[in-house]
Amino acid sequence: MLETNIDRWKAQAIAEGVLLGEQRGEQRGEQAAKRSLLLRTVSRRFKQIPDAIRQRIEQAPVEQIDDWFDRAVDAPSLEEVFGTDDVRH
Repeated sequence: MLETNIDRWKAQAIAEGVLLGEQRGEQRGEQAAKRSLLLRTVSRRFKQIPDAIRQRIEQAPVEQIDDWFDRAVDAPSLEEVFGTDDVRH
């Protein structure tokens, strides 16, 4: 009986680990997709993206990416999107 419980717990732990791994993978995929969309939007609107801005986008959490994307839709300049001097080449 103990062996049966251990086997069941082991199977449950594996299933939970797989599910957790899938969720993390989905989060990473969502984050990568949002970064890509932000980079594309900014490059189409403002032509070139300075390396400093590109690095900030690559390191930013998804909430920050969402905020920048919302600003990028209407902002007249990179400075208004990112609020920094990093926009100069």
